[in-house]
Amino acid sequence: MKRFSRPAPWAAGLAATAALLLLVPAAASASAPASEAAPAPYAAASAGIDTYYAAAEGKTGAALKSALHGIIKNQSKVNYDQVWAALKVTDEDPANRNNVILVYSGRSQSKSTNGGGANDWNREHVWAKSHGNFGTATGPGTDLHHLRPEDVTVNSTRGNKDFDNGGGPVSEAPGSLTDADSFEPRNAVKGDVARMLLYMAVRYEGGDGFANLEMNDKVNNGSLPAQGRISVLKQWHQQDPPDAFEQRRNQVIYDTYQHNRNPFIDHPEWVNSIW
Repeated sequence: MKRFSRPAPWAAGLAATAALLLLVPAAASASAPASEAAPAPYAAASAGIDTYYAAAEGKTGAALKSALHGIIKNQSKVNYDQVWAALKVTDEDPANRNNVILVYSGRSQSKSTNGGGANDWNREHVWAKSHGNFGTATGPGTDLHHLRPEDVTVNSTRGNKDFDNGGGPVSEAPGSLTDADSFEPRNAVKGDVARMLLYMAVRYEGGDGFANLEMNDKVNNGSLPAQGRISVLKQWHQQDPPDAFEQRRNQVIYDTYQHNRNPFIDHPEWVNSIW
């Protein structure tokens, strides 16, 4: 199992990592195994990353979570219609710029097939929008850091289930499993799912008109502003570290759309510091 630790100093290897990210095409494979994930410092190669997180330096636990919230809450927002166009950029298939990669299915599908038909792709809220009743309101309902393209049928199968291990196979999503109260994504995006949920739990603390989103170690959270299971999600985070696709996605959202970042992609070690 890969363990994360903050490189010291961060400057070591920064230029080489920056060069690597510049060579990554429109996106890197969303299905790359953990063994092929890019090495630390992950997205720390982006310009000004240390400055961006300066207020969080040296903090741990609740103080770190609070500092990160203060940083990432400063964002531009998109509306729900604009999410369609944004996902065609953030989740572009590196092997075919006309396609997007579907998060749970892993399928490369034409960007033009977004919609509501059975074989179309639509906008999956990884933090289910009923968990806190935020719907598609501009804010958590349109936050690109947890919105991903997914097959309409698979999206419906996932519904608003919490995340956990186990279940039966999901049609059109090889490697994903589901049962009555939980969903398990394919191995290649287990960590992506965990980090998206953890981002949401830090970004939305109840101070901007939306519910205070929090993690817990349960399933069947229903309409509570909570998502589980945190113990399993932490395991997935360790099992599937950030890869080039996820790093590029974080950077595109920062540069082009929301101008905020997912700190757990940039600093994976902060997950264990908070939870």
